[in-house]
Amino acid sequence: MAENRLADISTEFAVKILNLADSIKGHYSLSNQLERSGTSIGANIRKAK
Repeated sequence: MAENRLADISTEFAVKILNLADSIKGHYSLSNQLERSGTSIGANIRKAK
């Protein structure tokens, strides 16, 4: 039960991070790193299952 909750929270976080990265204009390297690091949390949680 807690694992599903953690996966749900990480998915919501990833969506927020992607929206934030889309709002950053002119800083490709910053937004790219933000996207990669923000979405890797969910990938790590799912792999740990």
